[in-house]
Amino acid sequence: MTTLQTILICFVALEHLYFMVLEMFLWNTPKGIKTFGLKSKAFADDTKVLAANQGLYNGFLAAGLLFSLLTKSTNTSIFFLVCICIAGIYGAY
Repeated sequence: MTTLQTILICFVALEHLYFMVLEMFLWNTPKGIKTFGLKSKAFADDTKVLAANQGLYNGFLAAGLLFSLLTKSTNTSIFFLVCICIAGIYGAY
């Protein structure tokens, strides 16, 4: 992998680690509520477990990308980047 590819993959992995923290640990805090545009603290409390599960999946995506960098596996990087693209397309729909 080129240096640029490595930097971009690290950036995407760090984004997903940030999403993981927001969803798993900050979901029902003022920062989480504002970030995700939630309608109320009560709603955030009611959906906390769902958000934590979603955050865990974001953590797995980040771990997969970091693993691909450690093993220098372009195929693994492509696999996880495609998974992220599909999740993003589905989430935007």
